[in-house]
Amino acid sequence: MGTRTPSEKEQLVHLPAGLITLEGNLNYPENAQGVVLFAHGSGSSRHSPRNQAVAQVLNRAGMATLLLDLLTADEEALDRYSAHLRFDIHLLAERLVAATAWLRHNEETKNLDIGYFGASTGAGAALVAAAQLPDSVGAVVSRGGRPDLAGVALPRVQAPTLLLVGSLDVPVIAMNQEALARLGAAEKKLVIIPGASHLFEEPGTLDEVARLAADWFTRHLVRPSVTPGS
Repeated sequence: MGTRTPSEKEQLVHLPAGLITLEGNLNYPENAQGVVLFAHGSGSSRHSPRNQAVAQVLNRAGMATLLLDLLTADEEALDRYSAHLRFDIHLLAERLVAATAWLRHNEETKNLDIGYFGASTGAGAALVAAAQLPDSVGAVVSRGGRPDLAGVALPRVQAPTLLLVGSLDVPVIAMNQEALARLGAAEKKLVIIPGASHLFEEPGTLDEVARLAADWFTRHLVRPSVTPGS
């Protein structure tokens, strides 16, 4: 999906979240018009090649991106054996809320509208956080996500929400259809990507995810330009 351009800034950032500190990669293209916070799925991290590929497309579309590790290194080590933290949706949502507050105060992103891109269990956490921050989150995109894990928060989600699922990911399609019916967002949409499995490893399928996500975020996060005197 290409490489970064010289006009993009990339930096390692450290975000306070309660008693712990989270690490993330902030990429800020010149004249960014919005910022997208990535919530990775179970067993993944900010180094996910799929999320990084999508982030590069968003950067070229004028979006800053923050790929964040929602667990600390110690928590990830523990989770490899127990696998319970990756399904602690409310803990992950609290971390997203803290990261959103950091974006609101960071000099480069404080004036940008914020979107969430969630994958797998991260999508459930993104929707819970979006329900808690209706005035801060402008859009949500889920890739192969588990929005059903947001539970009772679904009817309280106001941010326009796009659910992307592979046509071969049959059990997750049903979960997304049920979640879509419960979502409170005024604008919500489920798109099934033909020929795609859960990880979107098939040729061209991840490119389609990135294209649809870029269109969604551009439409909902980019503020209309105001012509002087209009």
